[in-house]
Amino acid sequence: MQTISLRTPYLIFVGDESRKNYVKTGAGLVDWRPELCVGQFRLTADTADLGLPDMSIAEAVEAGVGSLVIGTAAVGGEMPAHWQTSLAAAAAAGLDIVAGLHSHLGDSAELAAAAANGGARLVDVRVPPAKLPVGSGKKRGGLRLLTVGTDCALGKKYTALQLEKDMRAAGMNADFRASGQTGIMIAGEGIALDAVVSDFLTGAAELLSPDNSPAHWDVIEGQGGLFHPAYAPVSHGLLLGSQPDAFIVCHEAGREHISGWEHYRVPSIGEVISGTIRTGSLTNPDIRCAGISVNTSTLPASERAAYLRELAARYDLPCVDPLIDGTGAIVDYLRQLHG
Repeated sequence: MQTISLRTPYLIFVGDESRKNYVKTGAGLVDWRPELCVGQFRLTADTADLGLPDMSIAEAVEAGVGSLVIGTAAVGGEMPAHWQTSLAAAAAAGLDIVAGLHSHLGDSAELAAAAANGGARLVDVRVPPAKLPVGSGKKRGGLRLLTVGTDCALGKKYTALQLEKDMRAAGMNADFRASGQTGIMIAGEGIALDAVVSDFLTGAAELLSPDNSPAHWDVIEGQGGLFHPAYAPVSHGLLLGSQPDAFIVCHEAGREHISGWEHYRVPSIGEVISGTIRTGSLTNPDIRCAGISVNTSTLPASERAAYLRELAARYDLPCVDPLIDGTGAIVDYLRQLHG
């Protein structure tokens, strides 16, 4: 897997992105590595706020910041051209620039020159390892859990991270496996599967969760969605290559249309369960749904418990909001299924 070493602490660059769904990289770092995040750099007053102190480049240098991390993940993964002046100023001041974009930082002559002058690194996280294998489809030792979603940006990574935390607390041998740029920044290793050439997707997923001891769980961060009109291919490759013994369906309460593709409806949880089993059984005939994870932030607090109870009863599965309830109910169910 790709292992990265980043200079800490971080200044999170939000640019002028105002849409909450597209600052998930910065939000993920703030939520899961808060001790490393000392400030945010915003270009406009109406830019999304991560709850960190606003800092200039000079203030960040004074505070001992090691890296400016681009905290956005917009559709297409490109860097807006008008951001380069600010990023170049940070690099010239000696701050490493870290990004999980599809476009590479070093492709910008302005950024490359600024980094050279400032003695800074340009670190692209969304670069897969070289010479990835083609998927074999062979069964590997150990147990695997994959988070899948009814859409993007609704909690697959957060659910996987909370599951790892709760499984370890319950005495289980579990490791989070990062399959996207934010997860890699949080974990320090992983493979950005959406940057892998399609022929090698399943092989990369196999490499992400290698052979392990019988009782070990790989908790694999999901990507995209099987019913997503643009991102379904990476979801299929990850599902087939990870060969999950269990999967958790992640959903956002009240979301009715695919975010950014409003002419497509969000599939039902039942459709995702049946579709995941149908596809995943090709490489693991014993695949099972082990629970439902719901982001209930859009619901009034008074309605949350009843909503989760209704879903649990409808699908006969544990149903939680992982950031409010934890995932203990799902962990207990997993232990019933796999001892």
